[in-house]
Amino acid sequence: MKEYLRNKLYEDVEGTCDGSYYIICVMDPTDISEGRVVPGEARAEYTIRYRAVVWKPFKGEVLDGTVSSVNRMGFFADVGPLSVFVSSNMVPGDVRWDPNATPPQYTNNTDTVIEKGSQLRIKIMGTRSDVGSMFAIGSIKEDYLG
Repeated sequence: MKEYLRNKLYEDVEGTCDGSYYIICVMDPTDISEGRVVPGEARAEYTIRYRAVVWKPFKGEVLDGTVSSVNRMGFFADVGPLSVFVSSNMVPGDVRWDPNATPPQYTNNTDTVIEKGSQLRIKIMGTRSDVGSMFAIGSIKEDYLG
């Protein structure tokens, strides 16, 4: 039974977000309580204590991400499980939206091209939490970003 509970813990908890942090990896369950039968239902409840590797993105953190979509308002990048939106106002002034490009992209017509699949270094400007998910606003307007 304990092996089943361990596997269920890994399956249900790893890779989830509680709204303020992501649970990256469950390292090991440290304590599994005795089961308690729920009256009137055909199930039991267990309390499991465990150690885990967690990640909480914070304002000012610089992260590497991959661009997932681009439009004239800005672009979205995936930084692990976190989705980061970078507004066109948070892109350097020499990098502009090119409406005639295929695929859609931001470019400075020399060496900088931001399109789907591009790797970028993004600074987190703020985060927003919902139930079970997090979103962030980012910038590439400073030195050594982009």
